[in-house]
Amino acid sequence: MKYKYSLIIASIGALFYIPFLGGVHLFDWDEINFAEISREMLLLKDYLRIYVNFLPFWEKPPFYFWMQVLAMKTFGVNEFAARLPNAIAGVVTLVFLYNAGRWLFNHRFGLVWAGVYFGTILPFLYFKSGIIDPIFNLFIFLGLFYFILFYWKKEGHRPTDLKYRPIFYLFWAGFFVGMGVLTKGQVAYLIPLLTFFVYWVYQRFRLYISVPQFLFFTLATSLVTLTWYGLETLYHGTWFIEEFNKYQYRLFSTPDAGHKGFFGYHFAVLLVGCFPASIFLIRSFFRMPSSGQFWEQDFTMWMKMLFWVVLILFSIVKSKIVHYSSMCYFPLTFLASLVVIKIIDREIEFSRWMKFGLWTIGLLFVVATIAMPFIGKNPELIVPLFDDPFAVANLEADVNWTGWEIVPGLFLLVVLIATTILAVRRKNIRSFSILFGGTALFVFLTLIFFIKRIEGYSQRAAIEFYESRSTEDCYIISHGYKTYGHLFYANKQIVTDERSYDKNWLLRGEVDKPVYFVCKIHRADELRSEPSLEEIGSKNGFVFFRRKE
Repeated sequence: MKYKYSLIIASIGALFYIPFLGGVHLFDWDEINFAEISREMLLLKDYLRIYVNFLPFWEKPPFYFWMQVLAMKTFGVNEFAARLPNAIAGVVTLVFLYNAGRWLFNHRFGLVWAGVYFGTILPFLYFKSGIIDPIFNLFIFLGLFYFILFYWKKEGHRPTDLKYRPIFYLFWAGFFVGMGVLTKGQVAYLIPLLTFFVYWVYQRFRLYISVPQFLFFTLATSLVTLTWYGLETLYHGTWFIEEFNKYQYRLFSTPDAGHKGFFGYHFAVLLVGCFPASIFLIRSFFRMPSSGQFWEQDFTMWMKMLFWVVLILFSIVKSKIVHYSSMCYFPLTFLASLVVIKIIDREIEFSRWMKFGLWTIGLLFVVATIAMPFIGKNPELIVPLFDDPFAVANLEADVNWTGWEIVPGLFLLVVLIATTILAVRRKNIRSFSILFGGTALFVFLTLIFFIKRIEGYSQRAAIEFYESRSTEDCYIISHGYKTYGHLFYANKQIVTDERSYDKNWLLRGEVDKPVYFVCKIHRADELRSEPSLEEIGSKNGFVFFRRKE
């Protein structure tokens, strides 16, 4: 039976995650940044060292880019290939959650956990993206899951289900954490380590893992990471690894790339972004009925600890970016699923405050998706809200709004109404099926109706300019703002003249091919004052210049 349901879940995941991956340009910064790294890997045929703009880039290790390279070799250098690894990770994640939930509790819980994860907004969105975190988080969670199995086996819990020796589970725990380190960095080791520490405190400082066992776990992690760290050091010395580690430290100690935020930033992100699961998560932190089974209570405690470790850690971190707290999605959806099961079994009530929470946050999405087409047709209504000339110019983009874009919002409204009516009638299974299944379909429809139109305002004018120069042997430089779009979409080739990194040379030196500059409207006068440049056009807040011949 488990194989049958695994196949059904995988098919549903593939049906929702894979279609339309290439339907819109990659977004600055992260999506284009990562795809550009993979493109340059292909051009340079250097699969150990990371490059951006054909210069060493020490912010990320290589595993995710290896996955993108494989996709690009198969499907070409395009948006579909850049996003495909996460779509596949999404399918794997849903199947894993079903099987983990089935093994921990029963078949029904496995279905609920997979369904809750599938029908939660931010996890769904991330599996349609080209960023690192979905694969990174999966590796960390697999590592922690196997560590819990190791602990249970060592303590003699569920001996008939855990057939191998404790060292087997501990090795795989270290292996998957090592894969996490190889995917995004040392935080993959830090998160489990902090969770182990909190559990140690919870155990009243009992050494539930011996020093040799912990060292073995760390060794297993290190052996995986040495496939990159070791080879990079062997071939190129220690410089690249040193810079990589310095960057990891800076990431935690200073706001990166201007991403500042208040301490409660990630609380708000998870509450709103992880709708509707976040509403049921709240109930899990109050007294809950329990079956009395050790593994239910213990795994629940691990998930609560993991959730708070990640949330507090990234609230402390100076850089505030939405996906930094995405590791919370696993414990969040587990705890929400536990509440859903208890409501279905009528051990706890689908209370009024839960319904109020669903409607409060749900209506935010309903209003936003219904109002956006109206605003899109009448942008002059919101122009007075902006004092940024670039933002005002963005609103001048020629984006076609048909009015049908209200469909996702109306659909979600119907989902909320149906969920509430069925909950009042105590038909909880149908109520939750409609809520989470309907939310997944709402996200899918929203991406179809909105994402390309949003991109039309934010970056398409610049991307189209880059694409128009993709077959021309030229230099394209951004001025006054950070972007990776000109590298990926202009198809920049391997740098043969180091002087091309010098903006002064590009402006005034004896260049060997055409030079183009792109800036935002509020920085255009700086380039207009350059006698060597001529303005060749502007669109939606972007201004384009060419070096005079």
